[in-house]
Amino acid sequence: MSQQHSAIAPAPNSAKAKRSDWWRDAVIYQVYPRSFADSNGDGMGDLEGVRSRLPYLRDLGVDAVWLSPFYASPQADAGYDVADYRAVDPMFGNLLDADALIRDARELGLRIIVDLVPNHSSDQHEWFKRALREGPGSPLRDRYHFRPGKGEHGELPPNDWESIFGGPAWTRVTEPDGTPGEWYLHLFAPEQPDLNWEHPAVGDEFRSILRFWLDMGVDGFRIDVAHGLVKAEGLPDLGSHEQLKLLGNDVMPFFDQDGVHEIYRQWRLILDEYPGERIFVAEAWTPTVERTANYVRPDELHQAFNFQYLSTDWDAKELRKVVDRTLDAMRPVGAPATWVLSNHDVTRHATRFANAPGLGTQIRLAGDRALGLRRARAATLLMLALPGSAYVYQGEELGLPDVVDLADEVRQDPAYFRGAGQDGFRDGCRVPIPWTRTGSSYGFGDGGSWLPQPEGWGELSIEAQTGVPGSTLELYRAALAVRREQPDLGAGDSVEWLRAPEGVLAFRRGEFVCVANTSGESVTTPAYGRVLLTSGEVTEAEGEAKVPADTTVWFTTA
Repeated sequence: MSQQHSAIAPAPNSAKAKRSDWWRDAVIYQVYPRSFADSNGDGMGDLEGVRSRLPYLRDLGVDAVWLSPFYASPQADAGYDVADYRAVDPMFGNLLDADALIRDARELGLRIIVDLVPNHSSDQHEWFKRALREGPGSPLRDRYHFRPGKGEHGELPPNDWESIFGGPAWTRVTEPDGTPGEWYLHLFAPEQPDLNWEHPAVGDEFRSILRFWLDMGVDGFRIDVAHGLVKAEGLPDLGSHEQLKLLGNDVMPFFDQDGVHEIYRQWRLILDEYPGERIFVAEAWTPTVERTANYVRPDELHQAFNFQYLSTDWDAKELRKVVDRTLDAMRPVGAPATWVLSNHDVTRHATRFANAPGLGTQIRLAGDRALGLRRARAATLLMLALPGSAYVYQGEELGLPDVVDLADEVRQDPAYFRGAGQDGFRDGCRVPIPWTRTGSSYGFGDGGSWLPQPEGWGELSIEAQTGVPGSTLELYRAALAVRREQPDLGAGDSVEWLRAPEGVLAFRRGEFVCVANTSGESVTTPAYGRVLLTSGEVTEAEGEAKVPADTTVWFTTA
């Protein structure tokens, strides 16, 4: 008997929205506002566009929406350079639009999580502008990392740190009198000076910012560069070049310093004053999942992104290792594991899995599109079957590939224009998503899109996939509906591994069984019960199931 998934009407979100521990098994959908929906036809997505599409997200079956930054910003790094943390950038709307979005989401049973960028501000932030105007000795310079340069005339950077975006992590300023002066630290673009968290005014300001948005009604914060706020005392030289190759392998003097944890303990006290179980989510790139667990101890943050899982290839043995290590690391601190396959900084997993393993998380090759999509669908069902919380990046529910052939002249990722830094190809996962088969920008808006969409984008649109058996969108809708209905899915901290052929993962959670075939061949496994959902065709006969290559199956023994 051939089994295919079918659309299942999602259960209302309201019950989980009222639960105090909703975040332990939440499915959180990341919206990149400039690329989600454009309400005014200027080619740029905005908050009103997001608001108008909230019913789609409710019907998809997610629990919360995480919004990438929409604050007032010169947009040197797509809004991650904030000039005013209490204002909405005009390209996205205004505070009234933010308020309306938060209110509408609540009525639909959705929670809103906003991005917070505490590691650095924009160079157009009033603090930094005053620091430059007032010159050496300005008290405002103490709120950043200003230092005299090395060399006879201060012509060399204060230390050997390199920017994540390439080049030195220091820029020399021209003083008000026109002379070359001090240097300031920026771990990312020069337009993103790092804040000095040793200065009490910085902590005071961000505690105030937290209260501002909590009073607006947001349900939590995703903390950008959560591992970067505290720098090692004295800003010591690292003593090596090509420092990016060391990231994720060791504790760096500018990342994952133990001092960050006191900051988050103070923040948690504020959050716990507010009703409704608000949460913090850490973007913390750490060398190990064990160090990631430090961020989610009971008096600190609630969740941390699992980048070790995101960067694991489609390989059963490697996936099992990272699942076991993640669950083992999170269990002692009582935090839920998180699982994620794509976001706004990495190549979409439908394209990563279309290529050979070992190429990393930023890939410039289209690869085998059919293979990538088949693996992406299977990987989604595997991710959603694991205990804990899952993150979905906008458009992955459509099976969107990365746009790998954008012309140089249309690219906007700042890392693309700086040598020796990140690959700079993040634009490929940020192309506005398609809503309709035809029309200006495939329903994204009425005035084109800020990054060009490829031909054929309309056939991947929400309109083209809605109600179509076998479509990736309907697979996601069905998976999220089943996840709600099955009590053994979602929260928890363990899996029971089952014997399985080489290249296959099989585990039980109560009356639920997941089988994921990562091999390149069909395999035969026990039919563990009634098939709930599959990412591809599965044939059953005489108590066995034939699972094709790159396919995941959900069973129930109930």
